[in-house]
Amino acid sequence: MNEKKKLSTFEKITKVVVWSMLIITIGGVLLSAVAALM
Repeated sequence: MNEKKKLSTFEKITKVVVWSMLIITIGGVLLSAVAALM
């Protein structure tokens, strides 16, 4: 049971990291596009 809880917590952290990386990447692309259009 404890191992499963640790695994789920690790998976949650991994998902948060992956999502934050995706958001930062998309945000950077959008900022670059807006800066190019300005």
